Amino acid sequence: MQPDHIRLRIAALMGFLAVALGAMGAHGAVHDKLQAAGELAHWQTGVSYHLPHSILLVILALVGNSGGKLASWSWRCLLGGILLFSGSLYIMAYFQPKTWAAQWLAGAVFGATPLGGLLLMTGWLLIVLSHWRRPS
Repeated sequence: MQPDHIRLRIAALMGFLAVALGAMGAHGAVHDKLQAAGELAHWQTGVSYHLPHSILLVILALVGNSGGKLASWSWRCLLGGILLFSGSLYIMAYFQPKTWAAQWLAGAVFGATPLGGLLLMTGWLLIVLSHWRRPS
């Protein structure tokens, strides 16, 4: 069982970003801006999905190819889900788009947020359906 080093680095970067964005939302100027706009809950939701899924990305990268193609697709879906779901929540919370069109562009309405959620769920289902092999 050989870990996938590129995926492991990307997963570690996602974990780093989750912690950094969580800290920014908890302290300092970003926190103050989010709290003043009433958007802190959106930011916290983004972080609460971002961090555990980043950990799962690390685990999947460490087990390498032992889960087969479905596990590999799971990793891709989870990464896409983090970027779309949490990313759109971060953008909406920080920039607070006011018009329906701006919210749509940010991903809230029929856009990135629900698609990201579907990708996260798909990633979990693909793990269930994967054919896991014992390391040799």
